[in-house]
Amino acid sequence: MNLFLQEIPASERAQKTIQETPVPGRDPLIARGLQKEQYVGIIGLAIALIAAVGFFSRRVEYAIGFAVFLSAILIALFLFI
Repeated sequence: MNLFLQEIPASERAQKTIQETPVPGRDPLIARGLQKEQYVGIIGLAIALIAAVGFFSRRVEYAIGFAVFLSAILIALFLFI
Protein backbone atom coordinates (compact mmCIF):
# COMPACT_ATOMS: atom_id res chain seq x y z
CA MET A 1 0.00 0.00 0.00
CA ASN A 2 1.34 3.42 -0.94
CA LEU A 3 1.05 5.65 2.10
CA PHE A 4 1.54 8.86 0.14
CA LEU A 5 -1.70 8.33 -1.76
CA GLN A 6 -3.72 7.03 1.16
CA GLU A 7 -6.91 8.98 1.88
CA ILE A 8 -7.06 10.61 5.33
CA PRO A 9 -10.48 10.32 7.00
CA ALA A 10 -12.38 13.61 7.40
CA SER A 11 -12.50 13.26 11.19
CA GLU A 12 -8.69 13.33 11.39
CA ARG A 13 -8.47 16.36 9.08
CA ALA A 14 -10.84 18.49 11.17
CA GLN A 15 -9.18 21.47 12.78
CA LYS A 16 -9.12 21.32 16.55
CA THR A 17 -8.97 24.94 17.62
CA ILE A 18 -10.29 26.74 20.63
CA GLN A 19 -12.44 29.73 19.78
CA GLU A 20 -11.86 32.62 22.15
CA THR A 21 -13.44 36.03 22.00
CA PRO A 22 -10.87 38.70 22.96
CA VAL A 23 -11.87 41.79 24.89
CA PRO A 24 -12.47 44.59 22.34
CA GLY A 25 -9.71 47.18 22.26
CA ARG A 26 -7.35 45.18 24.45
CA ASP A 27 -4.73 42.84 23.05
CA PRO A 28 -3.89 40.11 25.60
CA LEU A 29 -0.42 39.61 24.10
CA ILE A 30 0.75 43.15 24.89
CA ALA A 31 1.99 43.70 28.44
CA ARG A 32 0.56 46.89 29.88
CA GLY A 33 2.04 48.83 32.77
CA LEU A 34 5.44 47.12 32.72
CA GLN A 35 7.20 49.58 30.43
CA LYS A 36 8.21 52.04 33.14
CA GLU A 37 9.92 49.36 35.22
CA GLN A 38 11.65 47.97 32.15
CA TYR A 39 12.98 51.39 31.14
CA VAL A 40 14.23 52.07 34.67
CA GLY A 41 15.97 48.68 34.70
CA ILE A 42 17.60 49.22 31.30
CA ILE A 43 18.81 52.69 32.24
CA GLY A 44 20.12 51.33 35.55
CA LEU A 45 22.02 48.56 33.75
CA ALA A 46 23.49 51.07 31.29
CA ILE A 47 24.68 53.33 34.12
CA ALA A 48 26.16 50.33 35.96
CA LEU A 49 27.96 49.22 32.80
CA ILE A 50 29.44 52.66 32.20
CA ALA A 51 30.51 52.89 35.85
CA ALA A 52 32.11 49.43 35.74
CA VAL A 53 34.01 50.28 32.56
CA GLY A 54 34.99 53.66 34.02
CA PHE A 55 36.48 51.89 37.01
CA PHE A 56 39.08 50.34 34.70
CA SER A 57 39.53 53.04 32.07
CA ARG A 58 38.39 56.66 32.23
CA ARG A 59 38.92 57.23 28.49
CA VAL A 60 36.67 54.32 27.55
CA GLU A 61 34.01 55.59 29.96
CA TYR A 62 34.07 59.01 28.31
CA ALA A 63 33.89 57.41 24.86
CA ILE A 64 30.85 55.30 25.85
CA GLY A 65 29.15 58.31 27.46
CA PHE A 66 29.77 60.41 24.37
CA ALA A 67 28.41 57.66 22.12
CA VAL A 68 25.24 57.32 24.23
CA PHE A 69 24.75 61.10 24.26
CA LEU A 70 25.29 61.37 20.50
CA SER A 71 22.96 58.43 19.85
CA ALA A 72 20.19 60.01 21.94
CA ILE A 73 20.52 63.27 20.02
CA LEU A 74 20.44 61.50 16.64
CA ILE A 75 17.44 59.37 17.63
CA ALA A 76 15.55 62.46 18.78
CA LEU A 77 16.50 64.29 15.59
CA PHE A 78 15.28 61.47 13.35
CA LEU A 79 12.05 61.04 15.31
CA PHE A 80 11.10 64.69 14.95
CA ILE A 81 11.95 65.00 11.25
